[in-house]
Amino acid sequence: MYLLNAWYVAGWSNEMTSKPIGRTLLDEPVVMYRGKDGGLVALEDRCCHRGMPLSHGEVFDNNIRCEYHGMMFEGSGRCVNIPGQEIIPQSARVRSFPIEERDDLVWIWMGDPTKADPALITPWPWHGRWPYKAKSEVLKCNYLLASDNLLDQTHGAYVHKSTLAAAPDDYARAEMQTDPTPDGVRFTRWMLNSIPPGIYASAVKFEGRVDRWQEFEYVAPSCILQFTGALDIGKGAYDKGVRDGGFGLRIFYGITPETEDTCWFFWSAANGYRQNEPEATETLFAMMEDAFKEDEIVLEAQHAMLKRLGGRPLINIASDVARVHARLALERKIAAERGIPRDQVVTSV
Repeated sequence: MYLLNAWYVAGWSNEMTSKPIGRTLLDEPVVMYRGKDGGLVALEDRCCHRGMPLSHGEVFDNNIRCEYHGMMFEGSGRCVNIPGQEIIPQSARVRSFPIEERDDLVWIWMGDPTKADPALITPWPWHGRWPYKAKSEVLKCNYLLASDNLLDQTHGAYVHKSTLAAAPDDYARAEMQTDPTPDGVRFTRWMLNSIPPGIYASAVKFEGRVDRWQEFEYVAPSCILQFTGALDIGKGAYDKGVRDGGFGLRIFYGITPETEDTCWFFWSAANGYRQNEPEATETLFAMMEDAFKEDEIVLEAQHAMLKRLGGRPLINIASDVARVHARLALERKIAAERGIPRDQVVTSV
């Protein structure tokens, strides 16, 4: 069961051109393209004549032509031309979706279009402040598992031994503060007096041990904002709120359901150090990509097992606190949207 009246990430601005791009979002086939006027269009990826995917078509000015029998559709989804036929039936139309661009991201609204308020889009100004690199990929797992994975960072000591982890004990004794919000949850993890992991040490020259922070915010249904960094101990990161002068990393995650068994994983890594060195951004991105590949192995195996033995109960432990608050926020929103009790909301995993 998906939350429909919400903004989901559909891609990156630089992916959208006059060449139609087809993607499945929340089990719905969608075609997106950029018109001659620079505006974006999102339509149901199905011609209403014989069901040909419009993503196989061609864009003319601000319209898209089906490559089967040549019917032309405008951005509202209305058919504006049928070759060899003057009268166009009123029923000759496809569904259109509200679509917006913000901070180099493309957002789509899959629910009631009258409720699509752009002011509800999660802002991420760091794409305009720090150098960054981004990626779109599909994970073979339910989108909730991808969110769960990010909201319980204790997995880093075991999954990311060669990339993000330094000493397992640092993760086990981390100090954590969790604050539920109306739209999700925020939490901060502190790993004080810890050994800097390789990805940090290769980016910034530290004197020795560091104070590390991990700040996360989950915004239902599927947006996660991360600010991670480290300073040499005694430089005021923990007690004075100092964040500059060491390692700084901001990651945006847009985790959009594709199907019940797959999800789109839109992410960017922005660096707050050596910002005039493009190679620093490239190196950071490559290291983060390696780390996410480690996550992907775990998520695919987890999803496969849950599909096989999903009826068997799972338990929560202390480190699940942020994940639990995130699920509760999502279930509240779905229950309110559908007009049903929260305990009747089924989120699949």
